[in-house]
Amino acid sequence: MKKLLTILTLLILTAQVQAQSLPRVIILATGGTIAGAGAAADRAGYTAGKIPIDDLIGGIPSVKKIATITGEQVASVGSQDMTIDIWKKLAIRANEIFAKNEADAIVVTHGTDTQEETAYFLDLVIPSDKPVVLTGSMRPATAISADGPKNLYDAITVAINPATKGRGVLVSFNEGIYDAREVMKLSTTKTNAFGSPNTGPVGQAYDGRVEYYSSSDREVNPKKPIVLTTDTKLPRVDIVYMYADAPADQIDMLIGKKVDGIVIAGVGNGNFNKAYMEGVKRAVKAGITVCRASRTPSGRVVLHDEINDDELGTIVSDDLTPQKARVLLMLALTRTKDKKQLQDIFFKY
Repeated sequence: MKKLLTILTLLILTAQVQAQSLPRVIILATGGTIAGAGAAADRAGYTAGKIPIDDLIGGIPSVKKIATITGEQVASVGSQDMTIDIWKKLAIRANEIFAKNEADAIVVTHGTDTQEETAYFLDLVIPSDKPVVLTGSMRPATAISADGPKNLYDAITVAINPATKGRGVLVSFNEGIYDAREVMKLSTTKTNAFGSPNTGPVGQAYDGRVEYYSSSDREVNPKKPIVLTTDTKLPRVDIVYMYADAPADQIDMLIGKKVDGIVIAGVGNGNFNKAYMEGVKRAVKAGITVCRASRTPSGRVVLHDEINDDELGTIVSDDLTPQKARVLLMLALTRTKDKKQLQDIFFKY
């Protein structure tokens, strides 16, 4: 009996030592399809954000062999309802976790509709080089062949991989690994919903392995990030979409709202028609920062090409999509309104 107790004690101690040596991952959950529940497994309809994070973790028990996992419910929304306030909560909590050494890595579960925007926002405000990885799913947890458990498992393997350190915020989805700045949702319903049209994935997560092929040259883990608190009020920046024969009504409406910035989702190389040209002139004259972006999913908007940006008083998004240009402009305007400095920021991040 005594010998049996000794063996049991040794086994318990060994298990404790092994648990202590595993990397620590905190999952910050925000809802989304990955936590969605539907009325039937074979139907597309569902309600996002219904399943708590502890249940999602429980659905992949094998992950406990590779990491010590804890979960926190930050929000429970479909990402079409993502807000700046939730962004701030995520950023504040992530920075707190790393400052207090509560975890070695963070995984964020998130709806796919605005996942790319949240990823880029966090990339710009988290200075730690510890991994932050976002993931989600295209099928709700109750669906046939739900993709959430596999995506979550892959995201955890990416987060705990030593090679992930210092790469900034990443998105892990459908076995691809994407840089937060470059990733974009490219399909409304398919499970391979994400891609990076300009650069492609930076790596792959498959069968518990993580392989990297490339890295971004843009600055990540900013050394002097914007310090966010729950009371931080970010400037208002709106997006106006250009199309054939578009009137400038939306631009004039935003001038009346006294917004801080406007991103034009222009055609081609960030171009717009004569009506928009006059509207942009009025916006710039009113002290609003105007950034030229493009509705085209790849390529870059070139400074001083068909439009003379110095003369017009605009800046360009480089190769950022309109939605990401909005994120960067919001944060950049907390630092400066100088056009040259703003343009330098767009070429740096």
